[in-house]
Parts: sequence; C-alpha cells; structure tokens
Amino acid sequence: MSGGGMESVAGPSLSRGGDNGQHTIERCEDFQMPLHYPRYTKEDYQAMSEWKLDCLLKEYGLPVTGNVDNKRNFAMGAFLWPHQ
Repeated sequence: MSGGGMESVAGPSLSRGGDNGQHTIERCEDFQMPLHYPRYTKEDYQAMSEWKLDCLLKEYGLPVTGNVDNKRNFAMGAFLWPHQ
C-alpha cells in the first residue's frame, strides 16, 4: 500500500430469511477510514473556509450541519488536543 490516502473496506453481506435470501443487507460497504489524523492548528481552523471544513468533516464521517462557526467549533473540538 503506497501513496497514503484512503483505503476501502467492504464488509460481509447478511441475508435475511424468507424470500429465499433475496433480501441482502450490506454492512460497511465502501466504508473508508482516513489513514491520518488532521494536523491543523487552532489558527488553521479559525481561518479555514466553510467548503474546506465541510470536506474535512465529511472525510471523517462527521456531521456537516450548522453555520460555519458551528462547523469550525465542532472540528476544533473533534480534532484538537487540549494543549493545542
């Protein structure tokens, strides 16, 4: 695995009884876990544009709701350690 980035993980399918197994439930289909923790400072988050915050939150599977200040505060709370 070279180049970093995201890795796709496909989970097993579950088949429900009845209907001869025609109803299949996909688990973790195409789930991608980022390989690196974001390395932004508090100042970076405070200056970050809304579209970049949206991309960052989506990449980590976090909610992208509220105004830009809500998103910025959520990202700082999720990714910054207390000493930062």
